[in-house]
Amino acid sequence: MGDFERFYNKALRFLSFRPRSEKEISDKLKTQKASPVIIEKVISKLKEQKFLNDEEFAKWWIEQRTTFKPRSLRLIKLELRQKGISKEIIESRIINQESRGDLERAKELVKKRIEKFRDLSKKEIYQKLGSYLARRGFDWETIKQAIDESLFKRV
Repeated sequence: MGDFERFYNKALRFLSFRPRSEKEISDKLKTQKASPVIIEKVISKLKEQKFLNDEEFAKWWIEQRTTFKPRSLRLIKLELRQKGISKEIIESRIINQESRGDLERAKELVKKRIEKFRDLSKKEIYQKLGSYLARRGFDWETIKQAIDESLFKRV
């Protein structure tokens, strides 16, 4: 088996776990000591066979991050940039999510977590929920508004 086939099979195995970006495949093959020429050929063949598509990957990543591990759009954009997705693709894919907005996502997260803190003071609830939402990339205004609205509904 030649180098191309060996690295192509490694790339397919890597793709079998979840969709990947071109950069992720390239980085993985670099760690496996593939030459730049082989990496380019493998990526080209994967794209040709429609196993690799950064636009579809961005769509999938955004759906996963807004559904299963809710994050702010700002943090999702950062994650996609780190995965090598172009700004144009990110902006075109994120527009659909902006209608729902970060505030709605933050309120959903607060709603899920607030019962854990029902015995705490208002200040402690703010601290715990605030740091929880901040770790998920929400800005302070969104955090404050989501917590305020949830606390007033609860009282």
